Amino acid sequence: MKKAIAIQGIKGSFHHIAAQQYFGDTVELIECLSFDDVVKQLLNETSDAVVMALENSIAGSIIPNYALIDNHQLHIVGERYLDIQHHFMALPGQQIQDISEVYSHPMALLQCKAFFKKQPHIKLIEDKDTAEVAQRIQKQKLKGVAAIGSQLAANLFELEILAESIQTIKQNETRFVIVKRENQDFEEADINKASLKFELEHKRGSLATILNVMSDCQLNLTKIQSLPKIQTPWKYAFFVDVTFDNYSNFKKAQSILEIMAEEFKILGQYKNAK
Repeated sequence: MKKAIAIQGIKGSFHHIAAQQYFGDTVELIECLSFDDVVKQLLNETSDAVVMALENSIAGSIIPNYALIDNHQLHIVGERYLDIQHHFMALPGQQIQDISEVYSHPMALLQCKAFFKKQPHIKLIEDKDTAEVAQRIQKQKLKGVAAIGSQLAANLFELEILAESIQTIKQNETRFVIVKRENQDFEEADINKASLKFELEHKRGSLATILNVMSDCQLNLTKIQSLPKIQTPWKYAFFVDVTFDNYSNFKKAQSILEIMAEEFKILGQYKNAK
């Protein structure tokens, strides 16, 4: 039986590619136009797992997705890093000078800022999903309109790539996480990364103390992201990723952090994809 995997976007999107690379081709894709809808599919048990972008090496963290995972008591069970190459595509037989509008996800537009500065005749319009724009151009035969997307999207929707790899910084990676309703059981020897969430007292040195504990337990901090607590002004939750060579070091750190930090929570423990 095929696994049902929910993604933000449609076939041809970078989420589709990440799902393919993690699960293989034998999955049933559930296409959603927002991350809220993706999570809904998981909570309603219409999908077995979701693939969710969490951060990009150029544009930074997708902060609302941390809150979605946390608020719905979901579990990160894996990750995938994807090389993001943004291609400028349109219906065949056109040149860049023929294009007057480009529709794309705001994150993609941000990553391609320098390219569009050199094309002042092109109007930039934010849209929900890069691949869905490519599909719309094909379906509606829209001339003078372009999309930004993957090679897969160009192939699926029979569009011509007018400019390759238009992202400002050529080395452009997005980290996708695999999220499930339940935690996945891994052999301890296979676990070398964890995603944590905690809150701290609002006093001097509280964060430094926590970071020292992680260092003393030989955990390598690979990510730290703060998120304001809406109910409590000027109080923050911290989302942290750590890697380690020895699972027992992580368990030692966990036992100390559970005492020292407020609202300590493990969002996931899994295999480092780097």
